[in-house]
Amino acid sequence: MNKLRYLLLVVWLAVCGQAHAQTQPVTGVVTSKNDKQGLPGANVIVKGTTTGTSTDVNGSYTITAGEGAVLQFSMIGMLTQEIPVGNQTQINVELADDAQALEEVVVVGYGTQRKRDLTGAVAQLKGEEIIKYPVQTPTQALQSKLAGVQVIASGRPNEQPQIRVRGVGSALAGVSPLYVVDGVLTDDIRNISNNDILSIEVLKDASAAIYGVRAANGVVIVTTRRGKSGATQVQYDANFSMRQPANLVKMASRQQYIDYLTDAAPNQNVSNPPLTSDQTTDWYGQALRNAPQMNHNLSISGGGERNTFFFSAGYFSDFGVINTNDFRRLTIRANNEVKINDKLTFSNQLSFSRGNERAVNLDGTYQSLYRAAPIVPAKIGDLYGNLSAYGNVSNPILSLEARNQRILNNRLQGNLALSYKPVEWLTLRSAFNTDLVFNRDQTYLRGFQNDANTFITAGGNQRQQNSQLTVGDTKSLRYIIDNTATLDRSFGESNLTFLLGAVTEQFTTDFLQGSRINIPNDPNQWYLGLGDPNQQLANNSTGDLQTRQSFVTRLTYSLKNRYLFNASLRADGSSKFSERWGYFPTVGVGWVISDEDFMKDQSLFDFLKFRGSWGILGNDNIESNAYITTATVNIPYFYNNGLALGSAIQDIKDQQLKWERTQQIDAGLEFAFFNNRLSGEIDYYNKTTRDALAFRVIPAIFGDPDNQFLTNIASFRNRGFEFVLNWKETLKSGLGYSIGGNLTINRNELVGLNGGQALLAGGVGQQGFVTRSDNGQPVGSFYVLNATGVYQNQSEIDGSPVYGNRANVRPGDLKYQDVDGNGVIDNNDRIYAGSYQPKMYYGINLGLTFKGFDLTADVYGNVGNKIYNGKKAFRFENTDNIEAAYADARWLPNRPSQTDPRLITSATPASTYFVESGSFVRLNNLTLGYTIPNGLKEKARLRTARIYVTSQNLFTIQQFSGFSPELAGGALDSGIELNSYPTTRTFAVGLNVGF
Repeated sequence: MNKLRYLLLVVWLAVCGQAHAQTQPVTGVVTSKNDKQGLPGANVIVKGTTTGTSTDVNGSYTITAGEGAVLQFSMIGMLTQEIPVGNQTQINVELADDAQALEEVVVVGYGTQRKRDLTGAVAQLKGEEIIKYPVQTPTQALQSKLAGVQVIASGRPNEQPQIRVRGVGSALAGVSPLYVVDGVLTDDIRNISNNDILSIEVLKDASAAIYGVRAANGVVIVTTRRGKSGATQVQYDANFSMRQPANLVKMASRQQYIDYLTDAAPNQNVSNPPLTSDQTTDWYGQALRNAPQMNHNLSISGGGERNTFFFSAGYFSDFGVINTNDFRRLTIRANNEVKINDKLTFSNQLSFSRGNERAVNLDGTYQSLYRAAPIVPAKIGDLYGNLSAYGNVSNPILSLEARNQRILNNRLQGNLALSYKPVEWLTLRSAFNTDLVFNRDQTYLRGFQNDANTFITAGGNQRQQNSQLTVGDTKSLRYIIDNTATLDRSFGESNLTFLLGAVTEQFTTDFLQGSRINIPNDPNQWYLGLGDPNQQLANNSTGDLQTRQSFVTRLTYSLKNRYLFNASLRADGSSKFSERWGYFPTVGVGWVISDEDFMKDQSLFDFLKFRGSWGILGNDNIESNAYITTATVNIPYFYNNGLALGSAIQDIKDQQLKWERTQQIDAGLEFAFFNNRLSGEIDYYNKTTRDALAFRVIPAIFGDPDNQFLTNIASFRNRGFEFVLNWKETLKSGLGYSIGGNLTINRNELVGLNGGQALLAGGVGQQGFVTRSDNGQPVGSFYVLNATGVYQNQSEIDGSPVYGNRANVRPGDLKYQDVDGNGVIDNNDRIYAGSYQPKMYYGINLGLTFKGFDLTADVYGNVGNKIYNGKKAFRFENTDNIEAAYADARWLPNRPSQTDPRLITSATPASTYFVESGSFVRLNNLTLGYTIPNGLKEKARLRTARIYVTSQNLFTIQQFSGFSPELAGGALDSGIELNSYPTTRTFAVGLNVGF
């Protein structure tokens, strides 16, 4: 035993002696390549270990490293360098500015390109930027970051923000972009953890034509993280947030409401209201709350010479600011790559997500919070205030609490791929991509009566006679098979890449729904089989099948790395149209002017490139049976003195429907000045959508129940400019700062509604449609009467045309412009009063770094868009509540007003009085972080360690008097505030730790 111990001691000493012999101190200076000055605070790390240090105020460093080690030199805003140590004892390094990452590779669809070689307009956001934001969906992190990309976000849990790429180019065929996640084409990326994302690229111009019939609204490409060869790395990221409702509208107090009723509803008895004189019900306060939000993500990555792996698991929860709302999501991801041999590689990107949401139905309920009388208590004990006793709405708190909707979503998404390189310059790739979704939507309505067991005062008209359970199951499967061949060769000063491929896609969905009444109130017994079998309310079953077959080719060529050419052609066959095949070409050119010989002696431009592109893109986002004539079955009719069931064709279909085509022209200039500190881009684009789908009205004699049919009769145009400017610099003191901004100017116009009638949309209660899309106007323009002021006396009324019955018009009512001059105010006097589409939107991004601290701020805003205050206009009862600001400003005989009428009743027509400015500026994000110094990290055996505090939507400066000027909706009816989920303000603390 003693001999064994002695032998082990000798071996240990020998190993230690050998290790000591192989390590040595290395010194040097890290300087800036631009001004040759020392860089303080630069990181010097032995690659693959936790050993590291930072340079001092002069840029000097000392580190101990072995002969076989590799030193990694890095600093924010500079390009990282790696240098083998060998037998060197002094290593001096010059770091160059990261010139807008021109040498970086970006994903462009079925391949990648260097950013400097792009001929199209492609915007990119890195994953490290996305994880700074405490948001559920990665698309919300794009807000303020990318020119030409408008992101309309909502505070609602599990709601995907709307993205508009260079304006709205359709009315009925969808205006959202295509999402591509690791090759999987999809319309929804709510299943992805932000921490798993490597980068997001947005194809804004004709370069998106590589995706053909799906690309008219732009393409958002999401690339998830993969492992790298080397030591296994463990990363844990977490944040805890508190969200609160932001910018709530203050409603009238008890006394303000009673004073208003004196004018609006003089016959309403409010002599003995339920609340005492010093009480006012805050209905928003009763329904809303401060809501916690959590996000945890753990990842493990690494690999060897022939394989790499990345595994992650994430948990996200958001309780929602509405009391009965919550959402939880679990995500699991496994991305692996195995080199079977030198020519054959297998890879997979697979993810599973499970979402669990208690949803809220805002239609009517959230509007009731606005309209509810403040003199009625919301709830006392188990009893609810009876609003109907005062001619008012249903109690919204009861509506929320009596409804329990639970949505479960299980989703498997990913791909399996084989890549084969028979020779170095040829890659053959075959991939199977799938997106499988199982969704269950279960809604339980608790039964209650309009009696003393429910209401504080009985006799209300709000009731749910029987409990009811509705269950809907949806299954969908999308699979895509990609087979591509890519040739990549260099000939002297020429570089050539040629892609040829075939894409097969199929999407199937099945929906089954059932409903029963008299279900027990116990959640453990919410099954259809426990309901009343003799009163089955509804059974419903539908399904769909969509197929596409595509062929794609692309040629990329560069000469001397300065003359660039790109061309692609995609042929798409779709089951959605009788015209089976469509062809979508694109051509792009580029010229790196700064590499020319005549530019070598100039000192102004560090980089200058011109690029231009032209292409045709498609849009087939319509119902699968839009062109197929179908018969309605089980229609009763009389035959031979009896009742029989039969079938009949009840609608008219255009059997020659074809996809919408968008032609886009883009011209851009990229530049860098002052040793690459200042960089930017300028773009001009012009895209026109032809053969757009719209409804044409037809005479009722043709038998269509809607008196209209869908056909290709419209054209839309979006023209605009995009500006991007960024300054990034590190000072001698070690202070690094960056200032960036982007600005988009867009003009949207409907230019060819050929033979069709104007498109009406945006219903607001008794006011009817308030938007009209017609030639020469932006899509979804507000079309209303022009309110010119308020009648001050009877003589003004007698001397002017009025709306409606003159006998009902009184001083204090709104007066309107007689546009056609015929002495009558009616719908023919409506005018176009602006659109929800901004004329300009922008983002400003600021950053500071110093001695481990980092501070970032993002500002976002719109200019020139309009909002219709629909909640203020929606009044079916004169006893509805009013806003406190209106109560203080409305016309009274002793307090005349030129702007606000005495009353807003159910007879008040749609007018410019309800159209308000949608311009706003918002501090979108403010983050302060601190990275633990290398010495402490080394002691704690940590690779990275950062803590931070952040806020989202800290404040908004807006002119709109409502909740938020940021409103989602359809192409024809956006910008109307009726039932929007309240916007939220978020405060969060977070931690990023790597081992």
